[in-house]
Order: sequence, then structure tokens, then C-alpha cells
Amino acid sequence: MSVPGGPLAQVDQRALIGVGEYESDGRVTTSEAVEVELPVAHVFARCLSALIDLVVLAISLVALALIAVRLLDGASMAVAQTAMIVTLVLAVLGIPIALETITRGKTVGKLVLGLRTVRDDGGPIGFRHAVVRGLTAWIEIYLAQGTVALTAALLTKRNRRLGDLAAGTYVINERQTMRLPLPSAMPKELEAWALGADIAALPDTLALSVRQFLVRAPSMTPQARHSLGTELARRVSRHVAPPPPPGTHPETFLAGVLADRRRRDGERLAREAALRARVTGTAPAQARGA
Repeated sequence: MSVPGGPLAQVDQRALIGVGEYESDGRVTTSEAVEVELPVAHVFARCLSALIDLVVLAISLVALALIAVRLLDGASMAVAQTAMIVTLVLAVLGIPIALETITRGKTVGKLVLGLRTVRDDGGPIGFRHAVVRGLTAWIEIYLAQGTVALTAALLTKRNRRLGDLAAGTYVINERQTMRLPLPSAMPKELEAWALGADIAALPDTLALSVRQFLVRAPSMTPQARHSLGTELARRVSRHVAPPPPPGTHPETFLAGVLADRRRRDGERLAREAALRARVTGTAPAQARGA
């Protein structure tokens, strides 16, 4: 997690795939301006996954070769050699590409070890990404015997091989538990004010700064805490009308704004879900009658 300290809640990171709004320095920001860093797969895990895939590929090649021998019984040597080369190319490229496309980022080795290939923004990969990764794997894994891929993974951020760099992807560990900070609760003294206040949506960068500050505030020096809290409260107040009651502490104000924005966003999402349910006819009978 990119925000240390403070109360934390465990979540399964697989629920975050595809919800990222923007990516910066390997981190994904969710729609609620919570910055998370998906757990990058270790180089050793990637090597073990590749080894499993190679074993599966070897078994597949043997099976395909046996089938080709039976089908080409009596054919000329030139035809047999051509068929074997085509079979080899299709197996080496086709099997990984097909698996990653169908499973949205997994191969047999990744499935065994709980890994998945995702886009740079944390979303699932598509056919284009799988093709680019498969074509580059022919060079950096098969022709170079894995030395190029291993060197690139050791030298690049998020352990990416050349195929990942070309396709804009990286590999994550789905079985690693992530932690997110618990959302701010509405301060009691601001409940009445928040109900009548006009609190606009905060820019993602500002909302993220406020959330990080509230988590880190207990570990900051009093001077830095007061200075940063006051500055953030001044910036947030531009998006709020009317201002909070006189004498409200900056941190209390910031926590109240985040809590109210979360409440309003939750109500909006609930209304949209109810509307979709009524339109698609999946709402309960009582809701449809109402």
C-alpha cells in the first residue's frame, strides 16, 4: 500500500482490477481517490510460471507431433518438415496467446501460482496485448533461452520483460492480500452542516492528498501537521459552500468533506443501480411496483 500507517482494512486486490482511473509511477488511483499499488509478481514466481508453461508447451508439442505423424503418413519429406515447422510456430505462439486472451491474462503457469497479466492501468489485457507479448517471447524467451527476459525483469520496475514493456503490461500476484485505509467517518459536530452544504466533487489529486494527510497526520510533527492541514483545508474550502462553522479544526473539516462526498457518491451509485435494475427488469417485484 502506498499510504503507510493509520487504520487499515484488508481487501482482495482482484476486486480492484479494471477500476483504476489513472496510473502514475506504478500506482493506480480508484474512483474514490484511494491510491493503491497492485502487488507485483516476484521474478522467481514469474520464472517458475514460465517453467510450468514450457513443460505444458513441450507436452502439447509432443501430442501435436504424434497427431501430425499419423495425418502425414506417406507424405513426402518436404511436406512433413513444413507441417512440423508450422505446428511448432502455431503451438509456441498460438497456445500462450489463446490462453491469455481467453482467461484475460493467465496461462497454465500463472493459474497455478495465482499470477495474472494486467495493463499498466490495472485493467485486464486483450488480444492485442497477448499478441505483442507472444511475439516478443519468441525472441527473449525461446531464442535467447530466457536470458533477455530475465535480465529485463531484474532491471526494470515491476519486474517487466521486454514483452511487457512493448505491450504496456505487467504481472501481478492475485493471492497477495492488499490493505486499504478505512474511509473517514463524519465528525459529529459537522453532521448538521454537511446535510445543508454544497460540497462539490474534489479533484482526484486533491482528494488523494487529503486522504493521505489524514492517515499520516498522527505520525507528523505538530508544526508540519498544522501547516499542511491548514493548507489543504484552504484548498478544499474552494469546493464547499457555505464554509464550516467557525472554529472548526482543519482536520475535522477535511474528514467531514471526505465522509460526505463518500456518502453522496454511494447514494448516487445506489440510485443508478436501482434505475438499471428497473430498466432491465431485474428489480424485485416490490421495487417495480413502487
